[in-house]
Amino acid sequence: MMSKIRTRFAPSPTGFIHLGNIRSALYPWAFARHNHGDFILRIEDTDLERSTPAAVQAILDGMAWLELDFDEGPFYQMQRMDRYREVLQQLLEAGQVYQCYMTPEELDALREEQRAKGEKPRYDGRWRPEPGKTLPSPPPGVAPVLRFRNPLSGSVAWDDAVKGRIEISNEELDDLVIARPDGTPTYNFCVVVDDMDMAITHVIRGDDHVNNTPRQINIFRALGKEPPVYAHLPTVLNDQGEKMSKRNGAMGVMQYRDEGYLPEAVLNYLARLGWAHGDAEIFSREQFVAWFDLEHLGKSPAQHNPEKLAWLNNHYIKQADNDRLAGLAQPFLAQQGLSTDGGPALAGVVGLLKDRANTVKEIAANAAMFYRVPQPAPEALAQHLSEQVKPALADLAAALGDVEWSKEAIGAAFKAVLARHGLKMPQLAMPVRLLTVGQTQTPSIDAVLALLGRQTVLSRLGG
Repeated sequence: MMSKIRTRFAPSPTGFIHLGNIRSALYPWAFARHNHGDFILRIEDTDLERSTPAAVQAILDGMAWLELDFDEGPFYQMQRMDRYREVLQQLLEAGQVYQCYMTPEELDALREEQRAKGEKPRYDGRWRPEPGKTLPSPPPGVAPVLRFRNPLSGSVAWDDAVKGRIEISNEELDDLVIARPDGTPTYNFCVVVDDMDMAITHVIRGDDHVNNTPRQINIFRALGKEPPVYAHLPTVLNDQGEKMSKRNGAMGVMQYRDEGYLPEAVLNYLARLGWAHGDAEIFSREQFVAWFDLEHLGKSPAQHNPEKLAWLNNHYIKQADNDRLAGLAQPFLAQQGLSTDGGPALAGVVGLLKDRANTVKEIAANAAMFYRVPQPAPEALAQHLSEQVKPALADLAAALGDVEWSKEAIGAAFKAVLARHGLKMPQLAMPVRLLTVGQTQTPSIDAVLALLGRQTVLSRLGG
């Protein structure tokens, strides 16, 4: 019987987290949830020069916003140094690891020599102990690195859940440095110890790690453990077809929130950025978890499509509760220096505007007309507020003073006034828009006036 499924997300906190990064959290999260397993968060913070608390917080914030909850962690590698040193000592005593006193200068010179001969630059094993081999005396003042004794023959192979069978000859792999001169363990070693200790069954990560995998498998086997199942996800490309990165203009995950995207839209979009369930384009979080498997992960790079994300966001905005959207829109209005106090209920305004909006930020931009004093452009007034239309405006204002205040009754008043004055709808609606909200582009004018309220409308039309 297979052990409980355990997956992990193990980011390095060395910069902001973009959609390509967070996808490497989404898929292992979904696989664990689908299989009633555990999802572990591990922060690989051994790069002391580049790891920052702000980057850690960005990871936690992005996962919280998308509701990618984890069952264990976050674990921090810098807090596990004693455990790494314990396993290093174990491998040293077993002869699986050896001290290498080759200086950086010697290594550079060796690589230059190999390149000049057209050979692949690699460590030549000069400090590797072998039966009958005499090692040189350790040079004074040189602290050794620890190197892993990679097998010299055979191959390392695994059945990748995305890429299929991969096999690498051990002759292609030199003896990896797994601890620096100061004793600090290196990435490939720490990852193996972590995955072993945390009983990770499936490693779902980007295919930039494929080259690390044979080295990690050999370290697993030296420790007497079987490696997990690996699934290497193809790269996410930006909309120009380049690898997604901050340098290439990728947005951080939380920037999508700050631009007015809904988390359920981003999650749905990310899910389809490398995985498919038939032709399904729109699905809930619950459906995604129920459907998710490794068999339907894509084998080709996925390309970011901002238009598709906007389309999905529009779908989820249309489905969203108006009170929720109003709460999300409020900060965007505040950024414009606007208060909703004294104006129409924001939930009602959102309900009118949301169907045509791709983001909550766009809803707030369009909602601004309800919460500011109209200042129509003089040239627009001169164009639309003609002497011909002024009597009709006065007639409309009189009619609106008595009707039931509803969209339907306001619409009926418009029709009656238009018929009496022999006008077409735009001839009357344009000046009404300008006087009441200060612009000529709005949703249906009867719906706009219904939200503004009788007193506001009459005072503005009277002006």
